Amino acid sequence: MAGEGESVRVDLWIWSVRLVKTRSMATDACRGGHVRVNDVRVKPAATVRPGDEVRVRLDGRERIVVVRKIVRKRVGAPAAAECLLDKSPPPPPREALMPVARRERGAGRPTKRDRRELDRLRRVHARATAAGAEPAGPESAEAGFTEPDGR
Repeated sequence: MAGEGESVRVDLWIWSVRLVKTRSMATDACRGGHVRVNDVRVKPAATVRPGDEVRVRLDGRERIVVVRKIVRKRVGAPAAAECLLDKSPPPPPREALMPVARRERGAGRPTKRDRRELDRLRRVHARATAAGAEPAGPESAEAGFTEPDGR
């Protein structure tokens, strides 16, 4: 670890404190304009000092951290937590990241029955999330469901 008055390249620092997986990802993020130091877009060779605010936007989420310590080499997670002060907003809830229903390749267009079943599952999920409960799985959604012709 470096002393208090020193500085280090921003791409090296965000990689060292584990904000990104690889050094090349850190460099690419800087080149792409996804890294800001004190609200200024920076190049990979820009320097950071203790007290600087670093904003990194990756995977649709922005991480806002304040530099506490300067490190030049990648450190473990507990040591990385000591090198920064995380001011990031909390990640979105898992319901917001719910995957979209997909059909198997080559299955063709959904039939009217398939569409009605998907609509029913969406209604069950919407009711469960509005009530604050966990959404019901397909097996519980099918309980008590009968076709209009009695099947």
